[in-house]
Amino acid sequence: MQTEIITSQQNNQIKLLKKLTFKKYRYQMHKFMVENLTIIYDALISNYDFESLFVTKEFINKHKEKFNYLLKNSKITKYYLINKKINKHYSKLDTPSEITAIYKMKLSALKPKKSIIYLNNISDPNNLGAIMRNCLAFNFINIIIDNKCTDIYNYKTINTAKDSIFKLNIMLDKNNKWIKKNKNILPIYTTTSHQGINLKKFKPIKNFCLVFGNESHGVSDEIIKLSKNKIKIEISKNIESLNVASSTAILLYILSNNPNI
Repeated sequence: MQTEIITSQQNNQIKLLKKLTFKKYRYQMHKFMVENLTIIYDALISNYDFESLFVTKEFINKHKEKFNYLLKNSKITKYYLINKKINKHYSKLDTPSEITAIYKMKLSALKPKKSIIYLNNISDPNNLGAIMRNCLAFNFINIIIDNKCTDIYNYKTINTAKDSIFKLNIMLDKNNKWIKKNKNILPIYTTTSHQGINLKKFKPIKNFCLVFGNESHGVSDEIIKLSKNKIKIEISKNIESLNVASSTAILLYILSNNPNI
């Protein structure tokens, strides 16, 4: 395994890392970066390899066993040794992790004959990441994310989503084209705070599309008009609504245990 030492912020690889902190360049180059050892390590265990790896000397000394695992099991032929100053130069983290991996974007086709979770205008990256983990936890592996949502490759989203970003089948949708095209093929159900069928009485058919909406405004009116039914979770009158990530966890847990699905 070769080691390339980088000491300048003007190095092309460091310029690339800096660019990948911006959504525009991520999608231009179809690459994204992860600054989290646990995510990088768990992804590789599941055979999701990175194309470049950047670490500090201090990181290697602190995490020798896991670092050696990464080198042994990845297909890369060299890694980049950086210092803390360079790491801080490109990192978005308050405390840089001293390890960064670059991955190619791999948006997967949706798995047929499986229900779909559709996310509409989820603006908080932490909520988006949490929802992705919830989906994986309860075996809803098909996710569609519309163009009004925050970016799934935002560092905050990734750090919350963990390795679910590699294990879910994720499709991007623009202007609700997918829902408009498939509303008569797959029933569309929207989630609301105060209206619709009580979750306890909800009896979906085997495969469906369930829509979760914006934290403040809910599902858009356009999608509600295209939906078959609205679903609500009964909550105390002392609180206005649940956080969208919490709602997702509750709904998906209950639906995953529904014998009809």
